[in-house]
Amino acid sequence: MKPPRPPATAQSRDARLKAALRANIARRKDQARARDAAETDGGPAPAGPMDDDEGKG
Repeated sequence: MKPPRPPATAQSRDARLKAALRANIARRKDQARARDAAETDGGPAPAGPMDDDEGKG
C-alpha cells in the first residue's frame, strides 16, 4: 500500500499552475502558427459553416 501523499503547499500548487499555463499558451501558439502556415502555403481552407446557396447545383 502506498503511503499517503503529503499535502501540497501553496507554492508548489502555484508553480504547477504556472507551468501548465505556460504549456497551454505554447501549445496554442504552435497551433496558430501551423494554421497560419497552412493558409499561406495554399493549403486547404479551414472548414466553416456553409451559406444557404453554397453546395447547391
